[in-house]
Amino acid sequence: MTTTLSDGPAAPVPVLVVLPDGQELTARLWARRETPRGWLYEVGLPVYRNTEDGDVQAAEYRVWVRAPEHVRPVDGVVYDAVPTERLPAPSAVREVLGLRRPSGWVLQKAGGRRPGPAVLHAVDCTDAPQNAPQLSLERALDVAEQLGTRLCSLCGAAQELDPMLRGFEQIENG
Repeated sequence: MTTTLSDGPAAPVPVLVVLPDGQELTARLWARRETPRGWLYEVGLPVYRNTEDGDVQAAEYRVWVRAPEHVRPVDGVVYDAVPTERLPAPSAVREVLGLRRPSGWVLQKAGGRRPGPAVLHAVDCTDAPQNAPQLSLERALDVAEQLGTRLCSLCGAAQELDPMLRGFEQIENG
């Protein structure tokens, strides 16, 4: 997006932008945004543009760049007033449990070149067939109860579904 130098709601602060060829250029920092992959900074690079009447006008090209790879602070400049979007803090549950596996189940059907029982896998199992339809928990439990279906022990399908199929008492008494 190219804008004239008079555009913009707040006064940006100077920042050094490292160009692809290694040159550093003083630009204006408009905003910062935290993403799951790191920080992005919206910077305005000074440029010239041609007007419709054939004149040349000072302008600014705004672009999001990765920080700190493509930006450096300017000595003596305070960045506290720069509009900043942070990711929401993780919930206490997420902090305690960590990342959880995706929900869902996949059935590897018997037959074809793989004789033997059908196998029920967690959706993220490395042995699960690609592009197979995803089953809900209720449907997975129905399939697991069918004769000729076994639960994958590699991905933990057996450990997760057995208590629901056979009751939790079996674990406590086992």
